Amino acid sequence: MQEKIKLTPAQRVAALEAKFSKVSEEGKSLLPVRHVNRDFFTCDLLDYALKDDRASMEAPIFSLSTKRDTSIWSWSSQDGTRSLTVTPSVKGRATQHDKDVLIFIISQMTAARNKSPEAVESRTVRFVVHNYLISTNRATGGKEYERFVESLERLQGTLIKTDIQTGGQRIQEGFGLIESWKTVERSPGNSKMVAVEIVLSRWLYNAVCNEEVLTLDEKYFRLRRPLARRLYELFRKHCGHQKRWKVGIEVLLRKTGSKSSLPEFKRMLKTIILEDDLPRYRLHLDEAKGQVLVYQKDMKLFAS
Repeated sequence: MQEKIKLTPAQRVAALEAKFSKVSEEGKSLLPVRHVNRDFFTCDLLDYALKDDRASMEAPIFSLSTKRDTSIWSWSSQDGTRSLTVTPSVKGRATQHDKDVLIFIISQMTAARNKSPEAVESRTVRFVVHNYLISTNRATGGKEYERFVESLERLQGTLIKTDIQTGGQRIQEGFGLIESWKTVERSPGNSKMVAVEIVLSRWLYNAVCNEEVLTLDEKYFRLRRPLARRLYELFRKHCGHQKRWKVGIEVLLRKTGSKSSLPEFKRMLKTIILEDDLPRYRLHLDEAKGQVLVYQKDMKLFAS
């Protein structure tokens, strides 16, 4: 019987990293780049950096399910200082992919505000839907316009009650992530919506006005898996530019908002580790210690 060769921790990581490149080349977990040249004006801006609000990066507001989720969701931070309750409408809870609408709007408002603080004095935003689809790396066929409307319906219908403050203010009422939306222009040929007007919730608007946002990597919109997107948000907020960040597996499960069992969550983490498609970060699962170590891709896991 052949004796099993034991590898050191460093050798195991080297073996995994050898697999990383092979799996990443296949690109199965990434969406294709659909729009290489983005030569257009969006919300009067030609170019801008992706921004996400810190509050929704920390709290698991959005569903990670690919199926309609109509269950009420409650969450509280580990120290008990922050909590929220999410109540979906019959359309279902807003999903991690629905959040693209908010990231697009927040990015545009932040860029405009950086140029002139007076540029964003209203919670109302207008934009061309085609530009949104291109900016978020979506196809531009009729089905995508239908999916966009479904996203708006879930974002408006998902009711949030929370003690998490934005801009130093706590909103003392239940609110939708967007307050309202309407079509402001349709195509004369087929009545397809061309432009929309959206009113942001005061909770999100306060976050933008008080610069409670973080920059995201543009590769974010290419991540297929809702959990991969959620993990990247958490790593961006908690690890940021640090070399490493440690978190307990069960704590990470709670932070993501995943409804999976712990064994299933570990399995999904292992898949994401092998795919190695998260922008900037890698993670190492230490089941013996019950921890996940997050580290920058340009750094060695066991470097001193």
